[in-house]
Amino acid sequence: MTINQQSISDYQAQPSRYKDMLYRRCGKSGILLPAISLGLWHNFGHADDFTNARNIVRTSFDCGITHFDLANNYGPPYGAAEETFGRILKKDFQKYRDELLISSKAGWDMWDGPYGDLGSKKYLMASLDQSLKRMGLDYVDIFYHHRPDPDTPLEETMGALHQMVQQGKALYVGVSSYPADLTRKASDILERMGTKLLIHQPRYNMMDRWVEDGLMDVLESQGIGGIAFSPLSQGILTDKYLNGIPEDSRAGRDKRYLKPEQLTEDRLEKVKELNSIAKKRDQSLAQMAIAWLLKDDRITSVLVGASSPEQMQDNVKSIVNLDFSREELATIDDILN
Repeated sequence: MTINQQSISDYQAQPSRYKDMLYRRCGKSGILLPAISLGLWHNFGHADDFTNARNIVRTSFDCGITHFDLANNYGPPYGAAEETFGRILKKDFQKYRDELLISSKAGWDMWDGPYGDLGSKKYLMASLDQSLKRMGLDYVDIFYHHRPDPDTPLEETMGALHQMVQQGKALYVGVSSYPADLTRKASDILERMGTKLLIHQPRYNMMDRWVEDGLMDVLESQGIGGIAFSPLSQGILTDKYLNGIPEDSRAGRDKRYLKPEQLTEDRLEKVKELNSIAKKRDQSLAQMAIAWLLKDDRITSVLVGASSPEQMQDNVKSIVNLDFSREELATIDDILN
């Protein structure tokens, strides 16, 4: 598969784009998600290269990736990723809109004052309207509440999600980073209103396995799909940092998300051991880390970011080998414990 880097007006999606991608059913719903989805958390801000961002999206779709995940405050600045994605949609994807599944979220700080954060109905409804304008859309396919709000009644937050569906501004709704008990309550509240909680988006990777303590069981029992974000633990689960911190890496240039002190000697030793297993599997460590998540069919999809079209293609190769032997899984657990 070649990287599609065509000029402004001549983008035509690869006819064979659905041939090699794996699609999984999202909980108990009619929705199929690609095993790999593109998250636009990084590399889609105003200061980022628009041509590169555009080619990442094109390449993703050419690889069979139909799901593109955003949030109101992705950038920088806040809102920039949605604006960039809106430009790409307008230029390249208008005729493919019905083949795309586009999601956005609200729940973190977005604008000043008491109504620009957390989980009130006022904030969520206003945020969705703003997101639709930035992307030039009539509706999103999925709208998430981005994080739990301990002070707003859950009925109010879920009521806002239900109203979005009733208004046709979101086809489905989800939550992100909710613990197991709150996920079950949210699902029950929405079900009583007549809306299905389609999907949960938790942080989940080899080094952060909190979801295994109850949440995965809730997703299965409630028929909720799962889509994991941060599958590479902000780049730790790659071979990028095995020989120091490159200046152009995330830890080297942007210390907001991955701090150099997180790359401890003990952690890097574990990464080296995991990298050895990946090599024996004929995978990169990043590919193995993604495959490790997809070994559990309760994980419908894995959200990956990409800094280049080539990196996106490498991510997609993860699905070539999703099988792990008992010995491999036991060794991985031993390394991480």
